[in-house]
Amino acid sequence: MSRTRTERLVNLVICLLSTRRFLTAAQIAATVPGYEHDPSDPRDHEAFQRKFERDKAELRELGVPLETGTASIFDQEPGYRIAQREYALPDIILEPDEAAAVGIAARLWQHAGLAAAASSGLAKLRAAGVEVDPQATLGVEPVVTVDPAFGPLTAAARERRAVTFKYRRPEGDEPSTRRLEPWGVVCWRGRWYVVGHDRDRDATRCFRLSRIQGDVRMIGRGDAFTPPGDADLISHVARSTGPIARNGRAVVTVRAGRAAGLRRMATESVSLPEGDRLTIPYGDAEWLASRIAGYGPDVRAEGPPELRDAVIQQLKELAVRYERVLPAVTP
Repeated sequence: MSRTRTERLVNLVICLLSTRRFLTAAQIAATVPGYEHDPSDPRDHEAFQRKFERDKAELRELGVPLETGTASIFDQEPGYRIAQREYALPDIILEPDEAAAVGIAARLWQHAGLAAAASSGLAKLRAAGVEVDPQATLGVEPVVTVDPAFGPLTAAARERRAVTFKYRRPEGDEPSTRRLEPWGVVCWRGRWYVVGHDRDRDATRCFRLSRIQGDVRMIGRGDAFTPPGDADLISHVARSTGPIARNGRAVVTVRAGRAAGLRRMATESVSLPEGDRLTIPYGDAEWLASRIAGYGPDVRAEGPPELRDAVIQQLKELAVRYERVLPAVTP
């Protein structure tokens, strides 16, 4: 499914969830991005109807409870809505690794422009006098964020504009200036990378977003380059980063019956009164620290010091992040 169609379907679902009224096809066309057309043009209107019928069939195949009806007995044209009681999910309890996967999806949602398009559609509904349920779209714009460079780089790749930024290599003391024609941003082994053509080195390069220092600045005009049609960004990152040498040995203590993900990674486990002592080989302390921090009080990093420091830093960042979004609790 194309990205454009996916965005249209997402916004159609949000539109139909946000009102208890049945919306006609004409109201939906005036509200949901991607359905714009000229109703007075027979061919244009027929193309819209075909597109709308395909989308309705797609939603029903996906299990979305799409209802057909009329707002009143005087309405001649059928309308559509989604039954919230049938579409709602029960409370879901996720393991840390499952929550991490959902977090990645949420980050992409936040930065792909879908939330803004959805908000625009809801504003159009309100302007048209349609009752909108503000509770129906809670969570559309999550507070989880990614590296600051994510947004500017994905925008530059979409607009095909070159960028410049400061980049710090692991073995270097001072960041160097890079000029890049970004082809896209991908996630590999829990890290975000941008892949593109390095203008100064006249070669394909990838850069880890967490090592970009300061702001990413666009330079030049849009449509300044054309990415190779056969570029495999993930494969390029995999070749560039190479295999991870797991020379480190982490020692962590986990509560009984907890942290199944870490247990699968362990090469040794010893039962102690305070929990199970695991030995885990690793190559990237930051990556393992993020996994450990995700289990909260169920896991304690014992060593080595670089891992303990990385876990403490992860927890401090989480505390600062959620202080900004959680309401103050009055005793």
